[in-house]
Amino acid sequence: MLNIRNIKTVLILALAFFITVLGNTMVSSQSLAPKPKATAEILLMSDVQWGPLNPARGDKSPKAGQLWGDRTGSGPSGFLVEFVDGFSSPPHIHNVTYKGMVIQGLLHNDDPDANKMWLPAGSFWTQPAGEVHVTAADDSNNLAYIEIEEGPYLVRPPEAAFDNGERPVNVDKSNLVWLNASNITWVDQPEMLAGAKMAFLWGNPQDGQLNGTLIKLPTGFTGEIQSQSSTFRAVVIQGQPSLHSGQTSALEPGSYFGSQGETVHKVSCEAKEECVIYVRAQGKYNVVSS
Repeated sequence: MLNIRNIKTVLILALAFFITVLGNTMVSSQSLAPKPKATAEILLMSDVQWGPLNPARGDKSPKAGQLWGDRTGSGPSGFLVEFVDGFSSPPHIHNVTYKGMVIQGLLHNDDPDANKMWLPAGSFWTQPAGEVHVTAADDSNNLAYIEIEEGPYLVRPPEAAFDNGERPVNVDKSNLVWLNASNITWVDQPEMLAGAKMAFLWGNPQDGQLNGTLIKLPTGFTGEIQSQSSTFRAVVIQGQPSLHSGQTSALEPGSYFGSQGETVHKVSCEAKEECVIYVRAQGKYNVVSS
């Protein structure tokens, strides 16, 4: 006959067995669950829709073309800005910090009293929220890629200035530090890179952080950009690489391609000019020559 102590023991063993079976079932179910489907997108420069960057200025405003996200919303976004030759803004501030890459022409972005420092195509700058500055352009075709981490992107008068603790950065193309991708420690297959180079702009890929880098592909390159990132966004800065995704698309400067989840972007740089691509990613990615 079972006494109370034996009954308790049997119940405890039965409960432990039930929890073990349930746990194994949950693990098995999770392992069988399909991974979220990766999605990819592409927007050619020729298909970008343009409108005023600052509608309040009407025809005097630079033109803006959205590449991804929504600069009028609350989340991150990336967009193109086109400036006419001789453009010079009045002193102003923005409510959010932004990062910029010069794609065409010559651009100046600095304190209203600073001497003009013209940044050529391939240069990078940041503009802190709340800091008074002017933006100017000095070429027949002036184009920049702008990126924000949160929106909306707004223009405010100098009287609304504030100090958010950040300081502006202007990096001329000639001051970029290009590293042979084969020497970067987190690249899985350095022997497969065939002359590709990288320049680090912000963030830290190695720690899984959101980061911005430049990829330089030599002429004749054919291979893949392998993304395991939850977010991967790329904008062509120089050259005309081709993206091979079902059909081949030639990407002139200002074109965009991106993906969510684990994705392979097949690319080539077969023109006479090197191809430079700006990449915003969450963590690491690989560039592999085929």
